[in-house]
This record gives sequence, structure tokens and C-alpha cells, in this order.
Amino acid sequence: MTHFDSQSSELWIVGGGIAGMSVAAFAIRDAGVPGQHIHILEETGVTGGSMDGSHAPNNPQQAWVTRGGRMLTDETYLCTWDLFSTIPSLENPMVSVREEVIRFNERVKTHAQARLIDKNHQIIDASQLGLSMHNRLEMMRLLATSEERLGSKRIDEYFSPDFFSSNFWRMWRTTFAFQKWHSAAELKRYLLRFVQEFSRLHTLGGVRRTKYNQYDSMIVPLQRWLLDQGVDVRFGHRVTDVDFATLPSGERRASVLHLQTPDGAQTLAMREQDLAFITLGSITSDARFGGNDSVPELVRDRRDHGWSLWENIARKAPDFGRPVAFCGNVDEHKWESFTFTMHDDTLLKRIEAYSGNAPGTGALMTFFESGWHLSLVVPYQPHFADLPDGKFTLWGYGFEVDNVGDYVRKPMSAATGREVLTEVIKQLGFDDILNHVLATTDVTTAMLPYASALFACRTPSDRPLNIPKGAQNFAFMGQFVEIPEDVVFTVEYSVRCAMLAVYQFFGVQRPVPAIYHGLTDPEVGLKALETAFH
Repeated sequence: MTHFDSQSSELWIVGGGIAGMSVAAFAIRDAGVPGQHIHILEETGVTGGSMDGSHAPNNPQQAWVTRGGRMLTDETYLCTWDLFSTIPSLENPMVSVREEVIRFNERVKTHAQARLIDKNHQIIDASQLGLSMHNRLEMMRLLATSEERLGSKRIDEYFSPDFFSSNFWRMWRTTFAFQKWHSAAELKRYLLRFVQEFSRLHTLGGVRRTKYNQYDSMIVPLQRWLLDQGVDVRFGHRVTDVDFATLPSGERRASVLHLQTPDGAQTLAMREQDLAFITLGSITSDARFGGNDSVPELVRDRRDHGWSLWENIARKAPDFGRPVAFCGNVDEHKWESFTFTMHDDTLLKRIEAYSGNAPGTGALMTFFESGWHLSLVVPYQPHFADLPDGKFTLWGYGFEVDNVGDYVRKPMSAATGREVLTEVIKQLGFDDILNHVLATTDVTTAMLPYASALFACRTPSDRPLNIPKGAQNFAFMGQFVEIPEDVVFTVEYSVRCAMLAVYQFFGVQRPVPAIYHGLTDPEVGLKALETAFH
């Protein structure tokens, strides 16, 4: 590949999520591209993509919302930490984001003591994974099977029914967001990439969290740094299609970007020395919100353009992927999440007393027998940088949104925010404070049609390569590209694809951190085996 000249190239980045922002950062920091030569085209009015955290759109004065969260680890997120080791933190420019994370986690250590809760409000011993010898053999068989042979097989095609009632599956499923009908190949990748978590799965002791939500702690500092470098961010600019030209050499190049802008439709012709970095798909596309007394709409007809660009591009070449494999079945991938904005600490203090967790250390609680299959995350407070004193937030999610609740006798998808709050309080057994909590809490719900679409059963060709064969000046970015051996649904995946593309196009003579393989470490492998066979 001919390397591009960093001083004459213009970079056109489609999508202002973490992948696109990482492209800009690596291009400036490691390839020497002037910030003024980098243009981020973002349809919405905010960067960060799915890494969001904000005032609730339907109640901005009283409520905050996180559609989801990210549980980071030291071992697996090597490209992420490489990037954020040089980005000044939100509140102290003398400390990097990475250093802030290290210091925060030294002070607030994750150690969940109520990881699994049964229908009688009892905290069970989650250290016992509950795997039978047959389950262990099934897991070994999965790990020994190549992805080519796995093809589009489902997880439940590799495991017997009792596996799905084991504590291992209950915790793995809700830690990483798997369903039994998801891709067996993706589960295999996760087992290999996170084998070091086996021995601490019940406490989530390997999780590294940010001081605030990841938007405030990671996206805002990165955005500030990019703007300080002169990066051109164009909000309200949606790329609707890309033209590709095939050269006599057989190479392909992105030649024209088609845009909808605040001033109308435009085309942008790519010069010979220009590059395009194109984000594909979105797990938060068509998200809709509900409030205390309303229900979030479930959108099935792809209204907000989160998939349309990839659908248009995929028609251009057989190796540009098959988006319908991921966005074609809403019912297999939808979730509902919720955020409680509490105007006093009554509920927080009761949860801390019940769980035995010190403030902010519990990470994740799953009510594994609940009808909606609820999980609750109690972050360190404040979880938002602008949260006023006396206000507190927590968030959670339901995996079985079409099932009837145990106390609110309707599907979660048909429940108002107050009804979701009622179900959670009753799952905890806190009936005595229900009325008080209802009177002092604002609830924001979020329906996410494609939340787990990344785990859809797929064939190897359904995701395009990060840099397709013969791509002269373009790369595909985000969670729906193919990076061998790495795991989707992680910040690391998006950052790694950005790093790989920038380094390859500009010939950066700096190694990309190798993908961590815990099984190559005898100590990690032994701990995992001991835990699985305990």
C-alpha cells in the first residue's frame, strides 16, 4: 500500500462516535496530520455516538439518562488506554484520562456482593458457577471449533438446556449482554478474550470504571482535545451514500461523498490524496425515550438513518457486508434500559445496606428469576459531572421486555417509568419505601431496538473488513467491521479499528498493541480452569 502524506491529505470521517473521534486523534498524535485537515461529519448535534450520558430529552430539568454503560478492563482495552493516556482529563489538564481512571479505581474498587438475586430477594452465592462436567466439555468443544465451522450457529446449538440455568451463564449473559440465540462464534471470542474474568466474574473485580459516566469522563475530554487541535466538526451533516471507483490496478477508492446538510443536499468529491473513514451501523439507532407516565415507542422501520448508509454502501460490492444480518430482527436484539434520577438518597442507602457494598463498588446486580430479567447498576455518585448536590442516579436494563413482570403485570415494553420503578423496588423487597421513592424519583426509560445486534448470528462475510481488499483510500469503522479475534460491543473494538486504519494508511512506525490472550498466561489459564471446575 502506498502511504499517504500527512501534510497534504484531508481526512473525511463519517460519524462522530468513538471510532471516528479515535481516527482523528491517532491521525494527529501519531501520523502528524494537522487538525485543520480533519473533518468529522456527524448527523446529530453531539459527538460520542452510543457513548452517551446526558439530561433526559423529555425531562431535561429534572432527570438524567444513560442508555447503557461500559465496564472496562486493564488487560483487554489496550488500544483504548493507549489513546487516553495522552488525553487530558475532564477536570485536571495535568492528569490524563487513563491516569484518572487508575486513581479512581484505586480508591473505589469494584467488588459486587449481590451479583445474583433470586425471586425471594435473597442474594445467592454466585462464586459457585454451577457448570456440570457436560457443560465444561461443551465449552471446550466450542473453543476448539473454528469460526468457519461455527458459521452462523446459535449459542443454544452448542450447549444443553441446563447450561442456561447455571450461575456462569446468568452472570456472563448480563455482564456482556448475550442471549442464547446469539452467535456462538461471538461467544467463543468473548470466552477467549475475557478468560481472565472467570475467577472474578461473581465480584466483577476486574472491571475498571470511569469517575463519571463515559460521556463526561472520556468523550468530553477527547472532544475538547480534538477541537484544541483544530479539528473541523460539522454537526447536522449526514452522509447518505458513497461512490467508489475501481482503478485499472483493481484497487478501489472512495470518490464522492453524498451529504444532507443544513443547507440541503451536497456532494463532496474526494481528491487523490484524501481519505474516508466510514462508520457503519448503530446499536442506538431509533432509540426512543419514555418518562414517569409514558412508554417508549419501539421503532421497527429504521427511521433515523442509523443503518441506511451501510445499506446503500453494501449494494456496491459483495465484500462490503450484509447489514440485514444485524438489523433485520428487532425482536432478537431489543432491550429497554432505565435511569432513576433520585432527589434524595433513600433508595441508594437502602441498596447499600441490603447488598453490603460500599458506595459505588457493587457494579451490577441481576434479578435472574425476574419476569423482565432485570439488572441494576449502582454507580459511584455523582455519575454526571453537572449533577447538583442532593441528586443521585442509577440505571439498569431488562432483557425480556415482552414478558410480564412479577409485580407489575404487564410487559416491560408497555410499562411506564413509575411502573418500572415499582417493579425494581418490589424485586428488591423494599415495599416499605415504595411510596417515598415514587414521590422523589424521576424515571427515564429508553427502548433500544438494536442494542445487541452486534451478537447476531452471522457468517464471516456479513461484516466487511476494517480495510477491505484493494481499498486505496477508505476504511470502515465501528462495531460492525471485522477485526479477527477481537470482540464487538466494546470501546476497544472501535478504538482498535481506528488505530489499525490510521497506522496502515500513513505508515506509522509504532506497534498497535497486540490482542490480549489470557490463555497464553499460565497463571490466568490455571485460575480459569480452577474456577470452571470448582
